[in-house]
Amino acid sequence: MRLVHRPGGTLASRARRVGIDGVLGRLDRVGSWTSVPGEAAEDGLTWDERDAQTRRWFPQGITTRFDPTGDDADGRRVLLTSWYGHGALGYAVLGSRISVVDLAAEDAPRYAHVRLVDERRVAGLRGLTRVPVHAGGLAWYGPHLFVAASGGGLRVFRVADVERLRLRSGSWLRGRGTRHVLPQAGAYASEQDEGPRMTYSFLSVERGVDVDHLVAGEYGRKDRTGRHRLLRFALDRETGLLATDADGRAHPVEAGEGVPRMQGATVVDGTWFVTASAGEGNPGDLWVGRPGALERHRGVLPTGPEDITSWPGTDRLWSLTEWPGRRWVYAVDAGAWVGRR
Repeated sequence: MRLVHRPGGTLASRARRVGIDGVLGRLDRVGSWTSVPGEAAEDGLTWDERDAQTRRWFPQGITTRFDPTGDDADGRRVLLTSWYGHGALGYAVLGSRISVVDLAAEDAPRYAHVRLVDERRVAGLRGLTRVPVHAGGLAWYGPHLFVAASGGGLRVFRVADVERLRLRSGSWLRGRGTRHVLPQAGAYASEQDEGPRMTYSFLSVERGVDVDHLVAGEYGRKDRTGRHRLLRFALDRETGLLATDADGRAHPVEAGEGVPRMQGATVVDGTWFVTASAGEGNPGDLWVGRPGALERHRGVLPTGPEDITSWPGTDRLWSLTEWPGRRWVYAVDAGAWVGRR
């Protein structure tokens, strides 16, 4: 992968920046705690009625905060999830967004949406445009949020850059369910020395002893031979970005074969946990082990499983589902599935 734009300054006024903490102070949507179907799924949450049923937005990625210093305890139980604009004009009209979810409330989970945007300066005026990516995976590492951009590689955002907007009449954001935006800070282009170009479908962070890693993989159907790849990239703890060579290129430190219809993967203590879908209405699979030697646990996840992440300092994984009317965010006990047949 090649760093095509280094995260640097933003056109936003510092007075407008509120960061993730600013969003947590204004959570305007209320979900509900609920039971979740599937042997591997523990109880979780679902969205409010608008988000649980909409066909304009489909949830995809999930991450919690990983701090390069190893101190992930910030007093808040926060998840970030991603959504993409669904349908023929979804990318063009809606782009993509994230949800900031606070799990701390006992009565009900609360959350708010943040639109992902790209910013431009034209004739001295600042403009915001959509970020038209599938956003199938998220990885929150220190100050940066990595977003999977399919064949386009990765988009990079700084969570401190979240802004609260004053919406004006005629704004394309008006009435679209958000008062917050997160401008893009950088990007990594997908490159391949040989073979088909990698599709970055999902992401997660692996906590290491000396080196942390960005885990990435690609979705592929059964008939797409050689298109079910799993990769690990070293992360630079000082910059919070991918470790790169002198030319600004990041090279995977591990590449392996996954399984068809993968939707998410994360690594805990050397063990890979992979989610795979089986079509709407059919329960999903959990695969456990290592690339090329993954053990399948058929039908133990709810229908439509997507990205998966680990929660630092615990044995819990978190995942989510995408289908309208069957949208859940739920935990998985990682230890219960290691070595299980």
